[in-house]
Amino acid sequence: MKYVLVIGDGMADTALTALDGQTPLEALTLPAFDRVAGCACGRVRTVPEGLAPGSDTAILSIFGNDPRTCYTGRSVLEAAGMGIVLPDGSISFRVNLCAVEDINGGLTIHSHNGGNIHGEEALELMNNLIANPAFAKKMKDAGLAIQVTDTFRHIGVMESAARDLAAVCLTEPHNVLERDIAPYLPYMVVDTGDAAALKLCADIRELMLMSYEVLKNHPVNHRRAAQGKLPANMIWPWGAATAMQLPSFEQKYHKRGTVVSAVPLVWGIAALGGLKTPRVPGANGDLDTNYEGKVERALKALLSEGDDFAAVHVEAPDEMAHAGNLERKLEAIRRIDARVVAPLLERLTQSGEDFRLLLLSDHPTLLTTRTHDGTPVPYAIYDSRVVARALAEGMPAPSRKFCEKAFAGEPLQNNGTKLMNMLFEQP
Repeated sequence: MKYVLVIGDGMADTALTALDGQTPLEALTLPAFDRVAGCACGRVRTVPEGLAPGSDTAILSIFGNDPRTCYTGRSVLEAAGMGIVLPDGSISFRVNLCAVEDINGGLTIHSHNGGNIHGEEALELMNNLIANPAFAKKMKDAGLAIQVTDTFRHIGVMESAARDLAAVCLTEPHNVLERDIAPYLPYMVVDTGDAAALKLCADIRELMLMSYEVLKNHPVNHRRAAQGKLPANMIWPWGAATAMQLPSFEQKYHKRGTVVSAVPLVWGIAALGGLKTPRVPGANGDLDTNYEGKVERALKALLSEGDDFAAVHVEAPDEMAHAGNLERKLEAIRRIDARVVAPLLERLTQSGEDFRLLLLSDHPTLLTTRTHDGTPVPYAIYDSRVVARALAEGMPAPSRKFCEKAFAGEPLQNNGTKLMNMLFEQP
Protein backbone atom coordinates (compact mmCIF):
# COMPACT_ATOMS: atom_id res chain seq x y z
CA MET A 1 0.00 0.00 0.00
CA LYS A 2 1.23 3.47 -0.92
CA TYR A 3 0.09 6.67 0.75
CA VAL A 4 0.03 10.19 -0.68
CA LEU A 5 -0.70 13.58 0.87
CA VAL A 6 -1.50 16.61 -1.31
CA ILE A 7 -1.68 20.01 0.39
CA GLY A 8 -3.00 22.93 -1.62
CA ASP A 9 -1.80 25.73 0.62
CA GLY A 10 -4.58 28.22 1.39
CA MET A 11 -7.04 26.69 -1.12
CA ALA A 12 -10.01 26.95 1.22
CA ASP A 13 -11.78 30.30 1.40
CA THR A 14 -15.06 31.98 2.21
CA ALA A 15 -18.05 32.89 0.04
CA LEU A 16 -17.14 35.66 -2.41
CA THR A 17 -19.42 38.22 -4.01
CA ALA A 18 -17.36 38.01 -7.20
CA LEU A 19 -18.24 34.30 -7.41
CA ASP A 20 -21.97 34.79 -6.70
CA GLY A 21 -21.57 33.74 -3.10
CA GLN A 22 -19.43 30.70 -3.83
CA THR A 23 -15.93 29.85 -2.62
CA PRO A 24 -13.19 29.20 -5.20
CA LEU A 25 -13.41 25.45 -4.58
CA GLU A 26 -17.19 25.56 -5.03
CA ALA A 27 -17.09 27.68 -8.19
CA LEU A 28 -14.48 25.64 -10.04
CA THR A 29 -14.90 22.39 -11.97
CA LEU A 30 -12.31 20.08 -10.41
CA PRO A 31 -12.79 16.51 -11.65
CA ALA A 32 -9.73 15.01 -9.96
CA PHE A 33 -10.62 16.58 -6.61
CA ASP A 34 -14.15 15.22 -6.97
CA ARG A 35 -12.82 11.71 -7.62
CA VAL A 36 -10.90 11.89 -4.35
CA ALA A 37 -13.97 13.14 -2.47
CA GLY A 38 -16.07 10.26 -3.79
CA CYS A 39 -14.37 7.77 -1.47
CA ALA A 40 -14.36 9.51 1.93
CA CYS A 41 -14.55 13.11 3.07
CA GLY A 42 -15.07 15.37 6.04
CA ARG A 43 -13.95 18.53 7.76
CA VAL A 44 -10.87 18.97 9.94
CA ARG A 45 -9.57 21.65 12.27
CA THR A 46 -5.89 21.85 11.42
CA VAL A 47 -5.17 24.87 13.62
CA PRO A 48 -5.97 24.25 17.29
CA GLU A 49 -8.32 26.83 18.74
CA GLY A 50 -6.44 29.65 20.43
CA LEU A 51 -3.39 29.44 18.15
CA ALA A 52 -2.65 31.85 15.32
CA PRO A 53 -3.64 30.36 11.95
CA GLY A 54 -0.78 29.71 9.58
CA SER A 55 0.99 27.02 7.61
CA ASP A 56 3.34 26.46 10.54
CA THR A 57 0.69 25.43 13.06
CA ALA A 58 -1.51 23.77 10.42
CA ILE A 59 1.14 21.64 8.71
CA LEU A 60 2.65 20.61 12.04
CA SER A 61 -0.80 19.25 12.89
CA ILE A 62 -1.26 17.56 9.52
CA PHE A 63 2.03 15.69 10.02
CA GLY A 64 0.88 14.55 13.46
CA ASN A 65 2.62 17.08 15.70
CA ASP A 66 0.56 19.04 18.22
CA PRO A 67 1.69 22.68 17.91
CA ARG A 68 0.31 23.40 21.38
CA THR A 69 3.17 21.37 22.86
CA CYS A 70 6.00 21.40 20.29
CA TYR A 71 5.85 24.82 18.62
CA THR A 72 8.38 27.51 19.53
CA GLY A 73 7.98 29.68 16.41
CA ARG A 74 7.91 29.48 12.64
CA SER A 75 11.43 30.48 11.75
CA VAL A 76 13.20 27.57 13.44
CA LEU A 77 11.24 25.24 11.14
CA GLU A 78 12.39 27.21 8.11
CA ALA A 79 15.95 27.21 9.41
CA ALA A 80 15.83 23.42 9.73
CA GLY A 81 14.55 23.21 6.17
CA MET A 82 17.65 25.06 5.02
CA GLY A 83 20.00 22.92 7.10
CA ILE A 84 20.62 25.59 9.74
CA VAL A 85 21.10 24.23 13.25
CA LEU A 86 20.12 26.84 15.81
CA PRO A 87 22.87 27.24 18.46
CA ASP A 88 22.03 27.44 22.16
CA GLY A 89 21.41 31.01 23.23
CA SER A 90 20.20 32.00 19.78
CA ILE A 91 16.89 33.04 18.25
CA SER A 92 15.87 32.49 14.64
CA PHE A 93 13.72 34.74 12.46
CA ARG A 94 12.07 34.52 9.09
CA VAL A 95 13.32 37.57 7.18
CA ASN A 96 11.07 38.67 4.31
CA LEU A 97 11.98 41.11 1.57
CA CYS A 98 8.89 43.32 1.43
CA ALA A 99 7.61 46.13 -0.78
CA VAL A 100 6.84 49.38 1.02
CA GLU A 101 6.08 52.87 -0.19
CA ASP A 102 6.56 56.28 1.42
CA ILE A 103 3.10 57.84 1.48
CA ASN A 104 2.93 61.28 3.11
CA GLY A 105 5.93 60.51 5.28
CA GLY A 106 4.73 57.11 6.44
CA LEU A 107 5.67 53.72 5.03
CA THR A 108 2.81 51.57 3.70
CA ILE A 109 3.39 47.88 2.96
CA HIS A 110 2.07 46.66 -0.40
CA SER A 111 3.58 43.18 -0.65
CA HIS A 112 4.90 40.71 1.91
CA ASN A 113 7.13 39.13 -0.75
CA GLY A 114 8.61 42.17 -2.46
CA GLY A 115 6.43 41.77 -5.52
CA ASN A 116 7.37 38.07 -5.60
CA ILE A 117 11.06 38.78 -6.03
CA HIS A 118 13.29 35.76 -6.59
CA GLY A 119 16.42 34.64 -8.40
CA GLU A 120 19.41 36.89 -9.03
CA GLU A 121 17.51 40.05 -8.05
CA ALA A 122 16.79 38.71 -4.56
CA LEU A 123 20.38 37.58 -4.11
CA GLU A 124 21.81 40.91 -5.30
CA LEU A 125 19.57 43.00 -3.03
CA MET A 126 20.22 40.95 0.10
CA ASN A 127 23.94 40.53 -0.48
CA ASN A 128 24.33 44.27 -1.14
CA LEU A 129 22.30 45.05 1.96
CA ILE A 130 24.38 42.97 4.37
CA ALA A 131 27.58 44.30 2.77
CA ASN A 132 26.54 47.92 3.36
CA PRO A 133 28.99 49.23 6.01
CA ALA A 134 26.42 50.92 8.26
CA PHE A 135 23.98 48.04 8.03
CA ALA A 136 26.73 45.46 8.60
CA LYS A 137 27.90 47.37 11.69
CA LYS A 138 24.38 47.39 13.11
CA MET A 139 23.95 43.67 12.36
CA LYS A 140 27.15 42.92 14.25
CA ASP A 141 26.05 45.05 17.20
CA ALA A 142 22.71 43.22 17.25
CA GLY A 143 24.38 39.80 16.98
CA LEU A 144 22.41 39.05 13.81
CA ALA A 145 23.47 36.92 10.84
CA ILE A 146 21.26 36.43 7.77
CA GLN A 147 21.30 33.34 5.58
CA VAL A 148 20.50 34.66 2.10
CA THR A 149 18.41 32.70 -0.43
CA ASP A 150 17.32 33.36 -4.00
CA THR A 151 13.72 34.05 -2.90
CA PHE A 152 12.00 36.68 -0.77
CA ARG A 153 12.44 34.30 2.20
CA HIS A 154 15.64 34.52 4.25
CA ILE A 155 16.68 33.23 7.68
CA GLY A 156 18.12 35.32 10.47
CA VAL A 157 19.91 33.97 13.54
CA MET A 158 20.53 36.33 16.45
CA GLU A 159 22.59 35.80 19.57
CA SER A 160 20.33 37.03 22.35
CA ALA A 161 19.76 36.51 26.04
CA ALA A 162 16.06 37.43 25.70
CA ARG A 163 14.09 35.18 28.03
CA ASP A 164 10.46 35.73 27.07
CA LEU A 165 9.82 35.86 23.33
CA ALA A 166 6.07 35.93 23.97
CA ALA A 167 6.52 39.50 25.21
CA VAL A 168 8.06 40.54 21.88
CA CYS A 169 5.63 41.38 19.07
CA LEU A 170 7.00 40.77 15.57
CA THR A 171 4.01 41.09 13.25
CA GLU A 172 3.56 38.82 10.22
CA PRO A 173 3.85 41.11 7.16
CA HIS A 174 1.17 39.25 5.18
CA ASN A 175 -1.36 40.21 7.85
CA VAL A 176 -0.92 43.99 7.54
CA LEU A 177 -0.90 44.60 3.80
CA GLU A 178 -1.88 48.09 2.59
CA ARG A 179 -1.40 49.55 6.06
CA ASP A 180 1.01 52.05 7.53
CA ILE A 181 3.73 49.92 9.10
CA ALA A 182 4.40 52.21 12.10
CA PRO A 183 2.06 50.38 14.53
CA TYR A 184 3.46 47.02 13.42
CA LEU A 185 7.15 47.62 13.91
CA PRO A 186 8.62 45.49 16.74
CA TYR A 187 7.41 46.35 20.23
CA MET A 188 7.05 44.81 23.68
CA VAL A 189 3.55 43.49 24.34
CA VAL A 190 4.31 43.86 28.03
CA ASP A 191 7.41 45.23 29.73
CA THR A 192 8.79 42.27 31.65
CA GLY A 193 11.97 44.05 32.63
CA ASP A 194 13.91 41.85 30.22
CA ALA A 195 16.64 44.20 28.98
CA ALA A 196 17.74 41.72 26.30
CA ALA A 197 14.20 41.54 24.89
CA LEU A 198 13.98 45.34 24.82
CA LYS A 199 17.29 45.48 22.95
CA LEU A 200 16.09 42.82 20.50
CA CYS A 201 13.00 44.92 19.71
CA ALA A 202 14.99 48.10 19.26
CA ASP A 203 17.67 46.43 17.13
CA ILE A 204 15.23 44.77 14.75
CA ARG A 205 13.21 47.95 14.40
CA GLU A 206 16.35 49.94 13.55
CA LEU A 207 17.55 47.30 11.07
CA MET A 208 14.18 47.31 9.28
CA LEU A 209 14.22 51.08 8.84
CA MET A 210 17.90 51.09 7.86
CA SER A 211 17.22 48.46 5.22
CA TYR A 212 14.67 50.73 3.56
CA GLU A 213 17.19 53.58 3.36
CA VAL A 214 19.76 51.24 1.79
CA LEU A 215 17.41 49.54 -0.68
CA LYS A 216 14.92 52.19 -1.72
CA ASN A 217 17.17 53.59 -4.46
CA HIS A 218 18.97 50.37 -5.34
CA PRO A 219 19.44 49.83 -9.10
CA VAL A 220 17.51 46.55 -8.93
CA ASN A 221 14.50 48.38 -7.57
CA HIS A 222 14.80 51.13 -10.17
CA ARG A 223 14.74 48.44 -12.86
CA ARG A 224 11.74 46.75 -11.26
CA ALA A 225 9.86 50.05 -11.13
CA ALA A 226 10.59 50.66 -14.81
CA GLN A 227 9.10 47.22 -15.55
CA GLY A 228 5.96 47.98 -13.56
CA LYS A 229 6.97 45.70 -10.68
CA LEU A 230 6.91 46.42 -6.97
CA PRO A 231 10.26 47.09 -5.30
CA ALA A 232 11.80 44.82 -2.68
CA ASN A 233 12.98 47.56 -0.39
CA MET A 234 12.67 46.54 3.26
CA ILE A 235 13.53 43.50 5.35
CA TRP A 236 10.87 42.31 7.76
CA PRO A 237 11.98 39.84 10.47
CA TRP A 238 9.20 37.83 12.13
CA GLY A 239 8.35 34.38 13.49
CA ALA A 240 10.98 34.44 16.24
CA ALA A 241 11.75 30.98 17.61
CA THR A 242 14.10 28.96 19.73
CA ALA A 243 15.31 25.44 18.95
CA MET A 244 12.71 22.69 18.74
CA GLN A 245 12.56 18.96 18.03
CA LEU A 246 9.95 16.70 16.47
CA PRO A 247 9.47 12.95 16.89
CA SER A 248 10.48 10.57 14.12
CA PHE A 249 7.69 10.19 11.54
CA GLU A 250 8.88 6.68 10.70
CA GLN A 251 8.93 5.52 14.31
CA LYS A 252 5.49 7.01 14.97
CA TYR A 253 3.71 5.70 11.87
CA HIS A 254 6.08 2.95 10.64
CA LYS A 255 6.22 4.59 7.23
CA ARG A 256 9.23 5.85 5.25
CA GLY A 257 8.56 8.99 3.31
CA THR A 258 9.46 11.94 1.12
CA VAL A 259 8.04 15.47 1.16
CA VAL A 260 8.12 17.54 -2.04
CA SER A 261 7.73 21.30 -1.63
CA ALA A 262 9.33 24.60 -2.58
CA VAL A 263 8.91 26.11 0.88
CA PRO A 264 11.56 25.98 3.65
CA LEU A 265 8.86 25.75 6.35
CA VAL A 266 7.60 22.46 4.91
CA TRP A 267 11.11 21.13 4.38
CA GLY A 268 11.86 21.91 8.02
CA ILE A 269 8.82 20.12 9.43
CA ALA A 270 9.65 17.12 7.25
CA ALA A 271 13.37 17.14 8.03
CA LEU A 272 12.85 17.40 11.79
CA GLY A 273 10.63 14.33 11.51
CA GLY A 274 13.25 12.40 9.55
CA LEU A 275 11.50 12.58 6.16
CA LYS A 276 13.42 13.21 2.94
CA THR A 277 13.12 16.68 1.38
CA PRO A 278 14.45 16.60 -2.21
CA ARG A 279 14.65 19.87 -4.15
CA VAL A 280 12.86 20.01 -7.50
CA PRO A 281 14.29 22.34 -10.18
CA GLY A 282 11.80 25.05 -11.07
CA ALA A 283 9.73 24.55 -7.92
CA ASN A 284 9.40 28.11 -6.60
CA GLY A 285 6.22 28.43 -4.51
CA ASP A 286 4.49 30.62 -7.10
CA LEU A 287 1.82 30.06 -9.75
CA ASP A 288 4.45 29.01 -12.32
CA THR A 289 5.98 26.35 -10.08
CA ASN A 290 7.10 23.04 -11.59
CA TYR A 291 3.96 20.98 -10.92
CA GLU A 292 5.03 18.11 -13.14
CA GLY A 293 8.46 17.95 -11.54
CA LYS A 294 6.92 17.71 -8.08
CA VAL A 295 4.64 14.88 -9.15
CA GLU A 296 7.49 12.97 -10.81
CA ARG A 297 9.65 13.29 -7.70
CA ALA A 298 6.87 11.99 -5.45
CA LEU A 299 6.22 9.06 -7.79
CA LYS A 300 9.93 8.26 -7.92
CA ALA A 301 9.99 8.07 -4.12
CA LEU A 302 6.96 5.77 -4.05
CA LEU A 303 7.59 3.54 -7.06
CA SER A 304 11.38 3.47 -7.41
CA GLU A 305 12.86 4.27 -4.02
CA GLY A 306 10.61 2.07 -1.90
CA ASP A 307 8.97 4.78 0.18
CA ASP A 308 5.56 4.12 1.70
CA PHE A 309 4.51 7.78 1.86
CA ALA A 310 4.97 10.89 -0.27
CA ALA A 311 3.61 14.40 0.22
CA VAL A 312 3.26 17.12 -2.40
CA HIS A 313 2.81 20.65 -1.09
CA VAL A 314 1.84 23.50 -3.45
CA GLU A 315 2.15 27.05 -2.14
CA ALA A 316 0.56 28.92 -5.04
CA PRO A 317 -3.09 29.32 -3.88
CA ASP A 318 -1.91 30.89 -0.62
CA GLU A 319 0.39 33.37 -2.36
CA MET A 320 -2.31 34.35 -4.84
CA ALA A 321 -4.78 34.97 -2.00
CA HIS A 322 -2.25 37.09 -0.10
CA ALA A 323 -1.85 39.10 -3.29
CA GLY A 324 -5.64 39.56 -3.43
CA ASN A 325 -5.80 38.07 -6.93
CA LEU A 326 -8.95 35.98 -7.38
CA GLU A 327 -8.23 34.86 -10.94
CA ARG A 328 -4.76 33.67 -10.09
CA LYS A 329 -5.98 31.82 -7.01
CA LEU A 330 -8.59 30.09 -9.17
CA GLU A 331 -5.90 29.18 -11.69
CA ALA A 332 -3.60 27.83 -8.96
CA ILE A 333 -6.35 25.49 -7.75
CA ARG A 334 -7.12 24.37 -11.32
CA ARG A 335 -3.46 23.50 -11.80
CA ILE A 336 -3.34 21.43 -8.60
CA ASP A 337 -6.38 19.49 -9.80
CA ALA A 338 -5.16 18.92 -13.36
CA ARG A 339 -1.39 18.83 -12.93
CA VAL A 340 -0.93 17.27 -9.49
CA VAL A 341 -3.91 15.23 -8.31
CA ALA A 342 -5.04 13.91 -11.72
CA PRO A 343 -1.61 12.56 -12.76
CA LEU A 344 -1.00 11.09 -9.30
CA LEU A 345 -4.28 9.17 -9.49
CA GLU A 346 -3.55 8.04 -13.05
CA ARG A 347 0.05 6.98 -12.56
CA LEU A 348 -0.52 5.20 -9.26
CA THR A 349 -3.51 3.36 -10.72
CA GLN A 350 -1.37 2.28 -13.69
CA SER A 351 1.33 1.03 -11.32
CA GLY A 352 -1.01 -1.61 -9.93
CA GLU A 353 -0.20 -0.58 -6.35
CA ASP A 354 -3.06 -0.14 -3.92
CA PHE A 355 -2.95 3.43 -2.64
CA ARG A 356 -4.69 6.04 -0.54
CA LEU A 357 -4.48 9.79 -1.21
CA LEU A 358 -5.37 12.53 1.29
CA LEU A 359 -6.24 15.93 -0.20
CA LEU A 360 -6.79 19.12 1.77
CA SER A 361 -5.98 22.78 2.26
CA ASP A 362 -3.77 23.41 5.27
CA HIS A 363 -5.91 26.41 6.27
CA PRO A 364 -8.17 28.92 4.52
CA THR A 365 -6.50 32.00 3.07
CA LEU A 366 -9.23 34.56 2.60
CA LEU A 367 -9.35 36.78 -0.45
CA THR A 368 -11.61 39.14 1.51
CA THR A 369 -8.85 39.94 4.00
CA ARG A 370 -5.72 38.54 2.28
CA THR A 371 -4.92 36.75 5.55
CA HIS A 372 -5.03 33.25 7.01
CA ASP A 373 -8.05 31.87 8.85
CA GLY A 374 -8.29 29.07 11.40
CA THR A 375 -11.70 27.63 10.58
CA PRO A 376 -11.95 23.92 9.64
CA VAL A 377 -11.14 22.91 6.06
CA PRO A 378 -12.56 20.18 3.81
CA TYR A 379 -10.53 17.02 3.37
CA ALA A 380 -11.00 13.85 1.31
CA ILE A 381 -9.27 10.47 1.14
CA TYR A 382 -9.16 8.47 -2.09
CA ASP A 383 -8.83 4.69 -1.73
CA SER A 384 -7.99 2.70 -4.86
CA ARG A 385 -9.57 -0.43 -3.36
CA VAL A 386 -12.93 1.31 -2.99
CA VAL A 387 -12.81 2.43 -6.62
CA ALA A 388 -11.73 -1.03 -7.81
CA ARG A 389 -14.66 -2.68 -6.00
CA ALA A 390 -17.14 -0.23 -7.52
CA LEU A 391 -15.82 -0.83 -11.02
CA ALA A 392 -15.80 -4.62 -10.50
CA GLU A 393 -19.49 -4.43 -9.59
CA GLY A 394 -20.27 -2.51 -12.76
CA MET A 395 -20.72 0.76 -10.91
CA PRO A 396 -19.08 4.07 -11.90
CA ALA A 397 -16.16 5.32 -9.87
CA PRO A 398 -17.54 7.32 -6.94
CA SER A 399 -17.41 11.10 -7.23
CA ARG A 400 -18.52 14.02 -5.11
CA LYS A 401 -18.01 17.79 -5.23
CA PHE A 402 -14.94 18.80 -3.21
CA CYS A 403 -15.74 22.11 -1.52
CA GLU A 404 -16.67 23.73 1.77
CA LYS A 405 -20.44 23.81 1.17
CA ALA A 406 -20.69 20.18 0.04
CA PHE A 407 -18.90 19.03 3.20
CA ALA A 408 -20.70 21.35 5.61
CA GLY A 409 -22.80 18.52 7.04
CA GLU A 410 -19.94 16.04 7.31
CA PRO A 411 -18.41 15.11 10.67
CA LEU A 412 -15.73 17.44 12.03
CA GLN A 413 -12.41 15.97 13.05
CA ASN A 414 -11.48 18.51 15.71
CA ASN A 415 -7.90 17.27 16.08
CA GLY A 416 -5.80 17.71 12.95
CA THR A 417 -3.03 15.53 14.37
CA LYS A 418 -5.25 12.51 13.67
CA LEU A 419 -5.12 12.97 9.88
CA MET A 420 -2.08 10.73 9.39
CA ASN A 421 -3.72 7.98 11.45
CA MET A 422 -6.78 8.28 9.20
CA LEU A 423 -4.68 8.13 6.02
CA PHE A 424 -2.72 5.12 7.28
CA GLU A 425 -5.84 3.43 8.75
CA GLN A 426 -4.21 3.34 12.15
CA PRO A 427 -5.95 3.79 15.52
